Amino acid sequence: MSRPVRIANCSGFYGDRLAAAREMVDGGPIDVLTGDYLAELTMLILWKARRKDPGAGYAKTFLTQVEHVLGTCLDRGVRIVANAGGLNPPGLAAELTAVAERLGLHPKIAYVDGDDLVDRLGELRAAGHDLAHLDTGRKLAEAGVEPLTANAYLGGWGIAEALGAGADVVVTGRVTDASLVVGPAAWWHGWAPTDFDAVAGAMAAGHVIECGPQATGGNYAFFEEVTDRRYPGFPIAEVEADGSSVITKHDGTGGLVSVGTVTAQLLYEIAEPAYAGPDAVAHFDTVRLEQAGPDRVRISGTLGSPPGDRLKVALNHDGGYRNTMTLVLTGTRIEEKAEWAERQLFELLGGKEQFAEVDVTLLRFDHPDAPVNAEATAHLRITVKDPDRAKVGRRFSNTTMELALGGYPGFHTTTPPSAESGFGVYWPALVPAAEVQHRVTLPDGTRRVIPHPPSGPPRTLAPAAEPGVVVTGPVRNVPLGTVAGARSGDKGGNANVGFWTRTDAEYGWLRRYLDESRFRALLPEAAGLEIRRFELPDLRALNFVVVGLLGAGVAASARPDPQAKGLGEYLRSRTVEVPETLLGAGGR
Repeated sequence: MSRPVRIANCSGFYGDRLAAAREMVDGGPIDVLTGDYLAELTMLILWKARRKDPGAGYAKTFLTQVEHVLGTCLDRGVRIVANAGGLNPPGLAAELTAVAERLGLHPKIAYVDGDDLVDRLGELRAAGHDLAHLDTGRKLAEAGVEPLTANAYLGGWGIAEALGAGADVVVTGRVTDASLVVGPAAWWHGWAPTDFDAVAGAMAAGHVIECGPQATGGNYAFFEEVTDRRYPGFPIAEVEADGSSVITKHDGTGGLVSVGTVTAQLLYEIAEPAYAGPDAVAHFDTVRLEQAGPDRVRISGTLGSPPGDRLKVALNHDGGYRNTMTLVLTGTRIEEKAEWAERQLFELLGGKEQFAEVDVTLLRFDHPDAPVNAEATAHLRITVKDPDRAKVGRRFSNTTMELALGGYPGFHTTTPPSAESGFGVYWPALVPAAEVQHRVTLPDGTRRVIPHPPSGPPRTLAPAAEPGVVVTGPVRNVPLGTVAGARSGDKGGNANVGFWTRTDAEYGWLRRYLDESRFRALLPEAAGLEIRRFELPDLRALNFVVVGLLGAGVAASARPDPQAKGLGEYLRSRTVEVPETLLGAGGR
């Protein structure tokens, strides 16, 4: 079709706003309603659900949302596409059929699978595919673990095939988040798998709207720009025939769609600007943004390359058991009290060496002569991990309470003694695309295998021009966030932080100032870790990846912020030397 396809997202994660589906369908005209429910940790959550109930393994909240909107979508011709199938796409399709029958409706339902490789891991290793960890290089066999889940990231062409066959609802297993936009856009506009620029443009749009209201003012660094503080409306991507798009939201909803909010989301949880997917490589350093009207931002210029010949696989394996107790330290001599408590506790437990892993972190919130008690406290957070659940269970937490009357003055904890909990470990790897069968089951029961797009070498791009503005003169010590926004998140065990500025002069300064060494100085926790730095000049942005900051991933991390959601705001609070001429702009 000649007009853009309006693709509206109603979910950014499993557990997102339940009413969003109804709000997106009732709020204005749309062509496709999408929902993103899957993350690396979600696959482990769904595995646990399926272990209790073999018929489970999908995002159950999606069923509730579909029940709210299915009749209206069928009346208006709105297609529904979601990756809520998780580990059991056919099971979800069957449940959707049952829901529709109860409502007296008769939608055409299709599902995409083939991503689940957990039962084929032995076969893959026997064929010489070592499933080495993408960051450490360690082979899976060397780790001595058996994965609980293993899902390859599929692309959008199975979705396009299902929509082309008349499906009203398409549910998938582990497709990439952006595939939920690529598939409908390819179907709508009749793209071929070799239309890499168009696909790359849709990938950019999909990456922007995949996390729902993060694109419309949520989690936005310069939140003073968001004057409508109601809960943000969920985002819509109007994708055009060439892959360009406009990001917007329904009229009358809260939040903001600006070049800044879209830039922030483009930088979210990426690594190098060559953003790899199973359908194409989207070169985010070619993306151009412009404000096209109130709450309308146009994305254009995205160039694409053929995808590589391997697919990313997200594996999760059992990490054992863990427990955490947090001790409160009050007043003066905080570090001395913490050292005493740590020594006493592990003497009572029989030594640290009996545990597979111990993490002890002192979190300082205290300051001298505090006006209220709470402002004079710090937390000593102690986490233990071990394959033996008895070691880290109530034995650990109960022993912690033995310090209550025989330890440092003012002892108390944030919680009562707790039991152990199991945790998983995320393991990213690659497999040849030829080893993965991308399948779609159409509404009439026909099953088709979707060919992988042709692979090829990455596109050679012209080097980015040097920023033309060089700012010199007197400087002042101010928080980095005075001139730079940031958005941070997790990529398995790695953390990414994307910084952007609002003017060319600010970017010219940021690019020259914030090199790897200065970034490392701002983040002492990164000592000894690899840091990767990337420039995206068309977005006035820098992206940093800190390899291994989150340990073995979200489920295994002992950090208080295991997904690095607050890392960007922390770094914006750090003091840096900024030219005074930049601080004068806009009254800052």
